[in-house]
Amino acid sequence: MKRSVLPFALLLLALFTLSSFTQRQQAADQKSYALYGVAFYNLENMFDTLHDAGKNDYEYLPDGTNQWGKMKYEAKLHNMARVLSELCTDKLPMGPAVVGLSEVENERVLQDLLKQPELAKRGWRYVDYPGVDRRGVECAFFYNPRFFQLESSMIVPYYYAPSGRIDDPLLGFYTDSEGQVRAYTELKGDTTHITRGFLVMSGRLAGERIHFIVIHWPSRAAGDEVRQRAGFQVRQLVLALMAAEPDSKVVVMGDMNDDPNNKSMTLQLGCVSEPGKVKKPTDMYNPWYNTLYKVGQGTLLYNGQWNLFDQIVVSGNLVGKDRTTLKFYQHAIFMRDYLFQQEGRYKGNPLRTHAGGVWLNGYSDHLPTQIYLVKEVGGQTK
Repeated sequence: MKRSVLPFALLLLALFTLSSFTQRQQAADQKSYALYGVAFYNLENMFDTLHDAGKNDYEYLPDGTNQWGKMKYEAKLHNMARVLSELCTDKLPMGPAVVGLSEVENERVLQDLLKQPELAKRGWRYVDYPGVDRRGVECAFFYNPRFFQLESSMIVPYYYAPSGRIDDPLLGFYTDSEGQVRAYTELKGDTTHITRGFLVMSGRLAGERIHFIVIHWPSRAAGDEVRQRAGFQVRQLVLALMAAEPDSKVVVMGDMNDDPNNKSMTLQLGCVSEPGKVKKPTDMYNPWYNTLYKVGQGTLLYNGQWNLFDQIVVSGNLVGKDRTTLKFYQHAIFMRDYLFQQEGRYKGNPLRTHAGGVWLNGYSDHLPTQIYLVKEVGGQTK
């Protein structure tokens, strides 16, 4: 008796159909993602060779202590441009979308940096406001308009507390009648030890509204409470920006002159050290806590001990696994062999421009930091 081939044929058809469905499903599950770099770098005394009226920049003049003439200035520009041109390029050949800077003297320095061969073809633009720091150093931004679309910017002044309380309500900004956050242009309170403000740059990245804040908080010598006061003010600024635009996201970066576990970062700015501890959009996530205390990496050395003052922290709505909207992805300290001293007593330290009165033709006493943000291509745009 002949066996029917029909059941076997049906089985083959079923397997083929299942296989085809599986392949189609796998194709549907394959998603494309766009990556965006954000970096911060303290350039360590990036002065030009000219005196700025009212500023104590005399040591960085041709006849000053550091004999800061054309040759040294141009060498510093080249060195800084080399580092800036390599930031985020491990993953992104075109580099970061946004770079926050500190210890820059003025707009002229930014223009000279962007003319350097390493950066000239990037198409970067800058945001800068004349600062009130008595030495003349200020914060600034570079950004790539192909990725970040600038819509507004402002400099929010640091105000010392008249009452002496860290949480004194005197702030350098206000919310106007239209619900927009605005910076005060005048100085208030004690200006004896006037210090750097908080530079805000707002616009769109990956189609989403985002605020970048770059800061350089007062030095360690100024005292813990002075930096806590800075942390409190920046926290209030973040809350105000997100209250005005609930769907907006915030990235705060800078030289905090504090480590991730100091009160200015934890208690005042409200940073948490683990993504799972983020409970609401306005919480701040600090990925650098574990970098310093578990991995043992930092951005500057002092008496043989690593500190991690150069931090980039993100609002809670940048944390999570839903990548249909912009999300935090990874972070890293930017390290290259040329950034470190290779021999001598200070082998392994960041290679500075000057040390002990000697010109080293180095880079900075700080290492840059960088983070990556990710978004599904075709994801939500707000």
